[in-house]
Amino acid sequence: MKKRFALAAVTLLAVAASIFVAVQPAQAAVGLRVSGRTIVEANGSNFIMRGVSHAHVWFPTQTSAFANIKALGANTVRVVLGSGQRWGPSTDVANVVSLCKQNRLICVLEVHDTTGFGEEGAAASLDQAASYWISQADALIGQENYVVINLGNEPFGNNQTVSATWATATSNAINRLRDAGFDHLIMADAPMWGQDWQGIMRDNARTVFNNDPDRNTVFSIHMYGVYDTAAEINAYFDAFASAGLPLVVGEFGHNHSDGDPDEDTIMAQAQSRGIGYIGWSWSGNSGGVEYLDMVTNFNPNQLTSWGQRIFNGANGIRSTSREATIYSGQTQSPSPSVSPSGSPSSSPSTSPSGGARGCTAAYSVIGQWPGGFQGEVRVTAGSAAITGWTVTWTFANGQTVNQAWNATITSSGSNVTARNVSYNGNLGAGASTTFGFIGSWNGANTAPTLSCTAS
Repeated sequence: MKKRFALAAVTLLAVAASIFVAVQPAQAAVGLRVSGRTIVEANGSNFIMRGVSHAHVWFPTQTSAFANIKALGANTVRVVLGSGQRWGPSTDVANVVSLCKQNRLICVLEVHDTTGFGEEGAAASLDQAASYWISQADALIGQENYVVINLGNEPFGNNQTVSATWATATSNAINRLRDAGFDHLIMADAPMWGQDWQGIMRDNARTVFNNDPDRNTVFSIHMYGVYDTAAEINAYFDAFASAGLPLVVGEFGHNHSDGDPDEDTIMAQAQSRGIGYIGWSWSGNSGGVEYLDMVTNFNPNQLTSWGQRIFNGANGIRSTSREATIYSGQTQSPSPSVSPSGSPSSSPSTSPSGGARGCTAAYSVIGQWPGGFQGEVRVTAGSAAITGWTVTWTFANGQTVNQAWNATITSSGSNVTARNVSYNGNLGAGASTTFGFIGSWNGANTAPTLSCTAS
């Protein structure tokens, strides 16, 4: 996929789950990390990226973008940096990380100079990108709770011979960072302008993952014109699910010069499968892809049709994003313009079975506004592993569930049943997972008592 930006007369074309293993046996897990096919925080809470990219290297004075992106509900910002081969070098990484933290955003930092290597003559290699990250170690090491390192944007073009080296080049870059003391979650972009239309990342991701001493790599697919049907999107998602590997949609849009991506399916399937997504991009696109701007001239009050779609549409950021618990343990209200009322509540219930294969469930209201609220339920296995779970409850005040993620929820009047989905039913002894929902309420919003049964 190619993107275009104007800057200083330059135009940019523009099946088993794996558990995290630390490099040093005595070292406790730190920061954001991979657990099976899921990204979790240091405390074990699931974290699903809902964010957008911001072209910081070309627009370094647009620092208000961080607060504005947050205000529209995002929990992640993917920040475009330069390693010095084509742009930059970006030497303000510490300030970028500070801006992310000030605005309670997870910071995905990416080097853009690698875009289209092997086809774009000026592109940097992943080895050069690794050298840049190592040069920024002072700003990055110690920020593992807040920062994801996206090795290099779309690190290979359509040259099939060069793209075939993706697995080796990616593994080598990851190992250089690990040797330099980086324990961050690392995001690896696909080759073929990020779209992996020949399945190179799909077929070699397991090798790359196993070559990471930390087993802490998440794979990033960019979905543009190659992914213009639901069948193509689902097939790619299914391949990573079958392989038991973590995947995010690191870029996607609603339209592009190479075709018309099916953004509705991308967002709906990402939501139902618990996959993170990051849209391209906040503002500043040029050279024929201006329609990918989410806001006009960096003005958050001028949402474009794409901005309206990704922030406010079905399965969009505003309704599905949950703030990282590192900031407060609570997520932002899905309606940021309305001040939340009431305080979060929690009502744990114990599985009636009480046996080794039992489970417990704890209910929390983590965001509330007039007429609506966001609920979360944490399911925890008992003293033995379980292969599935069902949580039931009865609302006392006529509340209803309107939309859910990470669980299949059915309702009959006030009675609600939530069942695990394909990727979060298997829990080890004492392990937890969470699911959430958007609900409606009127008058009172009392937390119900939950019952959890396991299989």
